[in-house]
Amino acid sequence: MLSTNNVIDLNKEFHNGKLVNKASLEFAISCQSKTKNWLEQLSYIVRALLIDHVFEDANKRTTVAVILAYFKGHKLNYDPYRLDDLVILITKKNINDIKKLGRLIKNVIR
Repeated sequence: MLSTNNVIDLNKEFHNGKLVNKASLEFAISCQSKTKNWLEQLSYIVRALLIDHVFEDANKRTTVAVILAYFKGHKLNYDPYRLDDLVILITKKNINDIKKLGRLIKNVIR
């Protein structure tokens, strides 16, 4: 599980870590403790980053870093091209349904 500070630190690798929607990120982080399903946990954070745009900039890059952290933590192999496509799809289609996000993220795993 990630903390708010973990996500901010990841964003700082790409930009300045300045939050513009702190409540959304805090909600997403709090949802992690309500489920043991890692895909659901990750989906809340992905939605906050890509749909709610919690940071001033670099939300997509931060999303990729968060997803990779989860994949590494669960020792999962993934297709990097499909990961890029996933982030673009979620952003373009404004996908905010947690279950659908989980299914899409799962499709990136090999």
